[in-house]
Amino acid sequence: MPDTPAKSPSPRANLPLRVADLPPRRPTRFHLRPDAEARKEIAQELDLSALRKLDFVGDVIAEGRRDWRLEGRLGATVVQPCVVTAEPVTTRIETEVTRRFLYDLSEPTETEAEMPEDDSAERLGAVIDPGLVMREALALALPDYPRLPGAELAQADYRPPGAEPIDDSRPNPFAVLAALKKSPEDKG
Repeated sequence: MPDTPAKSPSPRANLPLRVADLPPRRPTRFHLRPDAEARKEIAQELDLSALRKLDFVGDVIAEGRRDWRLEGRLGATVVQPCVVTAEPVTTRIETEVTRRFLYDLSEPTETEAEMPEDDSAERLGAVIDPGLVMREALALALPDYPRLPGAELAQADYRPPGAEPIDDSRPNPFAVLAALKKSPEDKG
């Protein structure tokens, strides 16, 4: 199968704000509520069965002379297949989102580096796009293993065909050793 180029994010779910145009003395308010077509594209991008609702509202605020902070509230209703039954599982997501865009963010120089404690910091570019932040925050908030209430995995039996069942009534060999190691005073 030939490689297909990565699809650019839906313009209906983006809101690129040029940093040069942002007012430094007051917050810049944003409110993203993607339409049905944009939600469908985001659902495909995140491998969801459906994305029923998506709402992201917040502010972009100047921090000092060169840095910016995005604070928002993400709300979404997602549908994913249950990991046990493959039946649809609907989840409501409500989460606070904070990203800091720093002008002077140092990049690690080693090939291996530890993750910084503050994972909300990003390097400041020419634009801040709440739409990209919205999709990233949604992807991070999704349940890893959605499961219907009461859905249980069946007990697996990995014995070879024809093998006798495991006898759980036998004593644990470590318990037997522990009993043998007890001193005569302990047995008393």
